Amino acid sequence: MTKRAQIIRNLKKPNRTWIRPLQEGAGARYQQITQQITEAVRDGVLRPGDRLPPQRDIAQTMGVDLTTVTRAYNEVRQQGLLESHGAGGSYIAATGLVGDQTIDLSMNVPPLLQPAVFARLLESGMNHLQTHSSQAEWMNYHAGAGSRADREAAASWLEPVLGTVSIDRVIICPGAQSALSAVLLAKTAPGDAVACDSLTYPGFLGACRVLQRKVMAVSSDHEGMDPDDLARVCEVAAPALIYLVPTIHNPTAVTMSAKRRAAIYAVASRYDVPIVEDDPYWLLAGDAAPPLAALSRPGQGAPVYYISTLSKCLTPGLRVAYLVMSAEESMEPVLDALRSITLMTNQSMVSMATYWIRTGMAGEMLGKVRQELVQRQKLVAEVLPGIQAHPHGLHIWLTLPPKLNQYRLIQTALEQGLGVANSDAFSVNESAPAAIRVSLGGAPDKGHLKRALEKLRDILEADQAGQNRTLVV
Repeated sequence: MTKRAQIIRNLKKPNRTWIRPLQEGAGARYQQITQQITEAVRDGVLRPGDRLPPQRDIAQTMGVDLTTVTRAYNEVRQQGLLESHGAGGSYIAATGLVGDQTIDLSMNVPPLLQPAVFARLLESGMNHLQTHSSQAEWMNYHAGAGSRADREAAASWLEPVLGTVSIDRVIICPGAQSALSAVLLAKTAPGDAVACDSLTYPGFLGACRVLQRKVMAVSSDHEGMDPDDLARVCEVAAPALIYLVPTIHNPTAVTMSAKRRAAIYAVASRYDVPIVEDDPYWLLAGDAAPPLAALSRPGQGAPVYYISTLSKCLTPGLRVAYLVMSAEESMEPVLDALRSITLMTNQSMVSMATYWIRTGMAGEMLGKVRQELVQRQKLVAEVLPGIQAHPHGLHIWLTLPPKLNQYRLIQTALEQGLGVANSDAFSVNESAPAAIRVSLGGAPDKGHLKRALEKLRDILEADQAGQNRTLVV
């Protein structure tokens, strides 16, 4: 039996008490399964932290295809009732089920602004849209890279990061994930290898899996991706792309120095491998070296596709990201890929972002988010010393003590109303380190965050002490 199988067997047994035979004429089968789960949650048959049976088991039990169960699980997940933890299984989510006792520390989102502040910003933006643009302008189809005004706003927003940016190189995208997927689709082919850190953003791994790209892991150290190992991977695997999160890396929170960025870019240029630089946290950090995209020169060195999103530094509901192309690269293949994925961006959100940037409101929001994160990071350092973090980061990386079973920790945390992300979600390799990522933005305020962190600390201490008990909240 593999180590992974042994770990899975140590988890609590799946809750099967909710399963009932499917009924003919009672609706689509996936809808019946979805309804059984949601009703069981409502009635208390399934409780926060309960593990659901594997999808293949459900398919065999109910006599349906695996895709039917997968669709049902996805439906439940979209309702916020289900959390997946890789090899650890699928669990009934704590979030939204037990009121103030439930805090989601698994999603990397910026802390919400005070309601009065956000309401003022939202009202101002909506009034501007209604006064200065027609309904047809922001409710109609918008093909292409974006309007001149929106691309000028993007260039203005990115000027502190990249310096002067030609708007002819900017593409407005409906979120960083779509930008990342579009570049993968346009610049690689099924079966191609792509190189990235051995621990990296799950959205990238998901896109590679769906698009059938082969992910090659590059080892890292305290400064991020190792240029020597990247050279080895380029020599052996000839990757079509290199993917990087160089600033407040997700999940390890490491930020590359200028020297390391230059070394990575030199390797990419030597082997003529384009770079996708996913940089959602540069403006939050405030102390990061210039992006690798700033090193790129037309006709000199590897091209860099630079992605910056507003979802991580302002608010996740603002589904707007900016993709900056290399000067020598045509944007048409990427635009074609974007159209095939999402057709277009939500113009009302793009116009809102443009207005906030032009008026300075976006800068005001960014400043408030950074101030809040400083306080939250200080709080984490007090409660959980020895963490790996950045002073303005949305998350921390917590290495677990030896012999601590991270899956048991995740399960116990879920039972106590805490959602945290284990290392499996970020790992390219089957063997992931014993660590968890704890995100700070999901807690509604510092008081809730402190209680959540103290609860997590207590769980860790109880596990280290060998106590086989459930904490009482």
